[in-house]
Amino acid sequence: MAREDFSELVAGRLKSRLGRAIGRGFRRVARTGAAQKVYEQILWNQIKEGPIPEHIGVILDGNRRWAVRQGLDPWAGHARGARKLEEFLGWCEQIDAIRAVTAYVFSTENFKRSEREVGEIFRLLEEYLQRLLHDERIVRNQIRVKMIGRTHVLPARFQELVRQVEEKTAHYERRFFNIAIAYGGRGEIIDAVRAIARAVLQGELSTDKIDEAVLEGYLYTAHLPRPSPDLIIRTSGEIRLSNFLTWQGAYSELCFMDVYWPDFRRLDLLRAIRVYQRRRRRFGA
Repeated sequence: MAREDFSELVAGRLKSRLGRAIGRGFRRVARTGAAQKVYEQILWNQIKEGPIPEHIGVILDGNRRWAVRQGLDPWAGHARGARKLEEFLGWCEQIDAIRAVTAYVFSTENFKRSEREVGEIFRLLEEYLQRLLHDERIVRNQIRVKMIGRTHVLPARFQELVRQVEEKTAHYERRFFNIAIAYGGRGEIIDAVRAIARAVLQGELSTDKIDEAVLEGYLYTAHLPRPSPDLIIRTSGEIRLSNFLTWQGAYSELCFMDVYWPDFRRLDLLRAIRVYQRRRRRFGA
């Protein structure tokens, strides 16, 4: 090989390595708190004048995979996910236009998991509801908290705690926080149809009066001023709704994010809102 060719080869390799090193350095800087704050501000400036979703649904996915990646037990991921949900509500609180959040916490299918994992999840949920009972943010923001799902199948102790939280916040109407527990969208529709059938048999409802509005009045979300989410976010990279808000989500904008729920950041929420704003909502028109 000629000396000139050898020199060019070495220079090319050095340039390539230098480029990779600079790239790694940039990514490390971008992950710092200061850089994230700057990016958050840029995102907020981009979206603050645009339409903000009034009702956001969120599928908290990836807790177990996050735990495995960290070399931890699955319930450690659920514990981290519960803390992230508190953070998420705080971020939504900072955006006045967001009035309702519906979080998919535990599905009817999740009962198929191991007894140990299900037990740990409900222990964490009990602790979370206990904190909600005494959370001053609930009072300050007048948040109505409601569990949606087949809560009658839950342990009696848990049902009592649910009752306390719902009763304490039942008179609030400024904001709404729905926790989907023992929830399934198909099951919700079946429960609504059963309730409608009972009303018909008892002479309280005529079949020719049944329409979409009537059915919505029997869904778990009937208490909401806007039952259908404007935006549904799912984390972990999975691209499906997994039986979440099957009726209500028919025209929701969907945003699937390639980040495990415990690693979800405020800038991810802002990114999701930016995605929402870039969509054109025609509702079939």
